[in-house]
Amino acid sequence: MSNEEFVIWDERYSVGIPLIDEQHKELIKLTNNLYKACLNGSEAARGHFREAVRGTVYYVKYHFAAEEYLLKKAKYPDFTRHKKEHESFVMKILEDVRNFKDGKQFVPNVFVRYLKDWILAHIAVEDKKYADYILGLKRQNEMKQRNSA
Repeated sequence: MSNEEFVIWDERYSVGIPLIDEQHKELIKLTNNLYKACLNGSEAARGHFREAVRGTVYYVKYHFAAEEYLLKKAKYPDFTRHKKEHESFVMKILEDVRNFKDGKQFVPNVFVRYLKDWILAHIAVEDKKYADYILGLKRQNEMKQRNSA
């Protein structure tokens, strides 16, 4: 692993839903961009970090909205709890961003590690649960179609 790669996509993170997998890969790419911005402590790096955080927050919200739309459409039984996890994550990120903007003690490296750990754990556990549910529905529909043909 080069010192510019903080997180590497691995197929074990795949949930088997191409759109969601692509979005997860983008989240990992954004996390790596934030990490690169942390490598240099200069004012230029702080500016780059600020822009990278803004892009990451925007993309996280976009991804969560797409995921929640999919879960709602599939009538995922654990939708409310999953959505609450997303909301608390966004609240934590926004709080950290406010602290960064306000000049409060903020350690970009700690922020990036938290982001990485949360994203990977969320994908590996929570997203796998809904993926199994959705892929199970898909298999059921395929079997119904075969049986009715």
